[in-house]
Amino acid sequence: MNNESSLRERLIDVGVDLVLTEGSASVGLREIARRAGVSHGAPRRYFPTHHALLSAIARRGFEDLAARFEAAVAGTTTPRGQLEALARAYVGYARERRGMFELMWRHDLLDSAAQASDQPTLRESALPLFGHFTGLVARCRTERDAARNADGPSETAPPPAVTAAALWSNLHGMAQLWAWGSLQLALGVSPLDADAGDDHHDRLIAAVLDAHLGPVTS
Repeated sequence: MNNESSLRERLIDVGVDLVLTEGSASVGLREIARRAGVSHGAPRRYFPTHHALLSAIARRGFEDLAARFEAAVAGTTTPRGQLEALARAYVGYARERRGMFELMWRHDLLDSAAQASDQPTLRESALPLFGHFTGLVARCRTERDAARNADGPSETAPPPAVTAAALWSNLHGMAQLWAWGSLQLALGVSPLDADAGDDHHDRLIAAVLDAHLGPVTS
């Protein structure tokens, strides 16, 4: 890695740390430069706009989440099992890296276009994750419909992408409402009881999957 690439990565490292410790609102080109020990104008050589900087930071989050997804489904062969594993990884990521989680999906703040010829667009990081969910939903539906053939045609269902979007929205809302303390209030869970939180997350994830895919049948 040459010095220019090294400095770019160091600036992103500082930005990631800021997002995780103080939230995305704290991230600015001048603050990044100050913490990285470079001139105020240095970051603009790599990130001409604030959106470009936030996008580079968010891309790190997508890389991290993709790695967690890959690890989560290792050894799990059924589409329903893989979706459950991905759901747990997604909600777990939201709990562990809240600032990054909140930034990654703020495409109103992010720049989806690549800022340099050697950098991928943000879409190339985000859309494959949704595509993975959609593919698994389609496989779940195919297996369910095959099991129901003996009982006649299944009910009309929306396209897999629509179901995947609804499932994702449900998981994201669950994670965000938990972070805000709203679900704990609704469920009577103490915010200080982490173990109870894990149990409730498992139950909520199971309920989300049942709602969008149907309950598991033996």
